[in-house]
Amino acid sequence: MIDFNLPFSIQQLVTPEQAFHYRIIPFALQQGVTVLKTDHPELHQLQMELTILWNTPIEIVFDTTENINRYLSTNYRQTQSESITEIHYTTDFLEKIVINAKEIGSSDIHFEPYEKNARVRFRLDGKLKEQFNIAFDEYPILINKIKIRAQLDISEKRLPQDGRITIQTNTEDFDIRVSILPTLHGEKVVLRILSKDTSHIDINALGFTENELTLYQENIRKPNGIILISGPTGSGKTTTLYATLKKLNLPNTNILTVEDPIEYTLEGINQVQLRENIGLDFAATLRTFLRQDPDIIMVGEIRDVNTANMAIRAALTGHLVLSTIHTNSAWATVSRLIDMGIPPFLIASTLNISVAQRLIRKLCDYCKVENVIDNNLFPIGFKVPTTLTKHHRAVGCDRCYHTGYSGRKAIYELLPIDVILSEKIKNNQLSIDSYLDENKINTLKSNAIQLIQEGTTSVEEVFSLLL
Repeated sequence: MIDFNLPFSIQQLVTPEQAFHYRIIPFALQQGVTVLKTDHPELHQLQMELTILWNTPIEIVFDTTENINRYLSTNYRQTQSESITEIHYTTDFLEKIVINAKEIGSSDIHFEPYEKNARVRFRLDGKLKEQFNIAFDEYPILINKIKIRAQLDISEKRLPQDGRITIQTNTEDFDIRVSILPTLHGEKVVLRILSKDTSHIDINALGFTENELTLYQENIRKPNGIILISGPTGSGKTTTLYATLKKLNLPNTNILTVEDPIEYTLEGINQVQLRENIGLDFAATLRTFLRQDPDIIMVGEIRDVNTANMAIRAALTGHLVLSTIHTNSAWATVSRLIDMGIPPFLIASTLNISVAQRLIRKLCDYCKVENVIDNNLFPIGFKVPTTLTKHHRAVGCDRCYHTGYSGRKAIYELLPIDVILSEKIKNNQLSIDSYLDENKINTLKSNAIQLIQEGTTSVEEVFSLLL
């Protein structure tokens, strides 16, 4: 059986654009000669063209169209736009990496050094995928280029550093957040691609059900109080916040945000970039915000008790405060605030709604396969609902790059703080399972089961939510 996965040292001999344009697959590098596979009918003509283009010896062998298609879809991703991005500085390997990542929709680029070589991985649809291998002696050169463009100290290799790169292309401007971490074999770098384009951010397209959207919009219309969105890193919390701000951004409203980093630029909103190295942290910025006559305040994240106290204070003085927090469920947000040292009565009187969310991968509609429910697929002790009689399995095809998944969807758990929950918070009664059942509140688990039943996602993708 043919293994269609190419080694990364071979895969990177050809760019995705070249692979799809010429329908070529790099197969081997033998004594300086690049061996390619293709289904092109004119092998000699193609060989001459590529030899001139690359100025290197090339050998081409014929393969079937079916195999070439499988090689292409397994190893390369086509760009999301028809135009090729041109960055306004000298073409080099770093530019190639950034262009490739941006065009295929990657959110992060990881540069990771090891004992004998280094690798570059892209985060696509929430999962890391290896894209390039780099010789170990070439790795420091690449890292220094990143540091220079991010205006960081190239001589400092012992301490973490953070910076920012602004990229201008022929289609859009975008920023890259740079994080450098010293590791055993060198400096690991993560580039977070931050798009300034907010045209695609719409509260109606986030993934809320109709009832959830109505409930959420009802709470964000309140003139004061706190709205908290929780979830792990990469769960889409920031996107939900920006969609909310776009909805609330009116000519008669003063909106202030403090963020780390500023991921999107919103016209009409006053955005502040955090700079903790000079004392500009969340708490200090919030204190200044209260003297800026705000109507709505957005805090990127509640990380500590000082930030939480300032958010509470802002809500008590008549402002609407939006923020994120790292918890596993909507109700766990209350426990987290209490653990920080916030008095329960203040939480009860200021928290409007707690929202938990996750981003899950959607099954590819073209290759998913329906199966009968197997209890062994679920966590031990999980009681499979009687209504759940079937599930769909990821397979993989050309359209989904043989991953079995295509795109992602947000699922939510909304918990408005009503009179009953407010009393429970004041009395430190943190068990609400019966309340959730009585009020038929959809949890992350129940929403995940619904998506399995609809065939939107697989059991494996939401396994952690069923525990």
